[in-house]
Amino acid sequence: MALRRERMRLGDLLIKQNVLTEEQLKKALQLQKGSDKKIGEILVENGFITEEMIARALQMQLGLKVVQLTGVTIPKEVRNLVSVDLMKKYTCIPFELDPYNANILHLAMADPMDMAAIDDISIVTNLQVEPYIATTRDILAAIDRHYGASETMDAARRFTQERAQLRGNIEENETDADVSDAPIVQLVRSLIEQAVRQRASDIHIEALESKVRVRYRIDGALFERMVYDNSLLPAISTRIKIMGGMDISEKRKPQDGRMSIVVDRQEYDIRISSIPTVHGEKIVMRISSKLNLTRNKKELGLAPDEMARFDHMMASPFGIIFVTGPTGSGKSTTLYTALSELNREEVNIVTVEDPVEADIEGINQIQVNNKVDLTFASALRSILRQDPDIIMIGEIRDQETAGIAVQASITGHLVVSTLHTNNAVGTLNRMADMGVERYLIADSVVGVIAQRLVRKLCPHCRKMRPASEEEKRILRQNTDQEVNIYEPAGCKLCNNTGFFGRIGVFEIMEVNEEIRNLIAENGTTEELEEAAKRSGMRTLRQNGIRYVLDGTTSIEEMLKASYE
Repeated sequence: MALRRERMRLGDLLIKQNVLTEEQLKKALQLQKGSDKKIGEILVENGFITEEMIARALQMQLGLKVVQLTGVTIPKEVRNLVSVDLMKKYTCIPFELDPYNANILHLAMADPMDMAAIDDISIVTNLQVEPYIATTRDILAAIDRHYGASETMDAARRFTQERAQLRGNIEENETDADVSDAPIVQLVRSLIEQAVRQRASDIHIEALESKVRVRYRIDGALFERMVYDNSLLPAISTRIKIMGGMDISEKRKPQDGRMSIVVDRQEYDIRISSIPTVHGEKIVMRISSKLNLTRNKKELGLAPDEMARFDHMMASPFGIIFVTGPTGSGKSTTLYTALSELNREEVNIVTVEDPVEADIEGINQIQVNNKVDLTFASALRSILRQDPDIIMIGEIRDQETAGIAVQASITGHLVVSTLHTNNAVGTLNRMADMGVERYLIADSVVGVIAQRLVRKLCPHCRKMRPASEEEKRILRQNTDQEVNIYEPAGCKLCNNTGFFGRIGVFEIMEVNEEIRNLIAENGTTEELEEAAKRSGMRTLRQNGIRYVLDGTTSIEEMLKASYE
């Protein structure tokens, strides 16, 4: 009964602080019935309140300090005081001993009013507990950062021991790796959770001669995170294949699968690809979340004048808009962001994708399936009979798709699509190379957005230094002038990489009358580029230079993103 009162207290406190209404609390308590979740979890999950609002309200009411765990390193003497299971049970983490009294343990808690948690941890550690407030997400990420690797290693060790006991140390056949082995299930789950919390976009599980190497791609660069004995590979790959609905008996040919997983109350979609290599299967998991793909367009990294141009293009009732760039340059994010913005009740949006990257409510999404002859071209023909307003084509790959897309745009539909070209102007020539008549390209193309992603320097540890003569020339600055630029350093916040997050570098070309005439008259790439610059287009290099000068990124990152 006491526990129920404690749970109620958080709700009452939030009402007292005016961040929750009686009505909302009643609804949440209704939803809580029959689940073993705490009231705080229910409130956040159902969108009544955010974790940050709960932390602020607790701080105001209880007068406790809020602790930001990002970048905090837990000292060795504190690290082994409490088991990970207990921390996860109570959503808390001890982060330091009091500097003035070594008998007091500072404990970050999502619910500092949970007396049972405070008592239990006090008994286990034999120390007096002083509660601090932190958000659930922060606590789970900190547990993961400090204990994640040891958890997966522990699971790997348990799996090896169990297997040895089961088989009496007999050599096993590769195919009969027992999938029901709980440690492997935990190991794979832990691998994925750590990747999500470290902001990874891909997980690479690679078979080397005697080891299995796990690398995460974070902000576009790969980092080795774990190395296991290669005897674990069959069990790991079998577990992942089962999760992704793939054939576990087939190890000789490439396979694809997909699954979704919930980490810290957020759903992630994971695409799985396996391919046989010399030493065994290599598995790559691409992690994407609906929230990351459909972000606010202010977060894309467009300058105000480019944002206005972007909006003007998207407001066009018909025509084609291209988003171009190499693989992994954020094209899908830009497209999904634009579609989410256009997604209104009175508009029928249909997409053809291979594969569908994120499921968006209110948009009709079609997955290409070559086995049943549902190609980009055949799907497009059918879509045109579905009364669409806006059509999104995942990629224009051939003449047939290009032809239908142009026809659709001329007959009053807005078509948005991607192409793999290096810059905005090159896109127009690529369409002509595909066999589309130039006068049709001139008539149909509204604009082209070329983009790249650059890693952002970590604002906490970036170092300023004067630019060299050569660098000033690259940055198109006067060599006599003093120019300061920043370079990466590395701190706890950015995992010692020097970078945190990525931002888009754009080149937006809106087709005006002059450019339209040049396309129709077979103008050269140089003429088209000059005309686009006259109409206000800034190239990828110009926008990249802007980011270097204002300290957003480094000169090396800018050079990787733009070639001139």
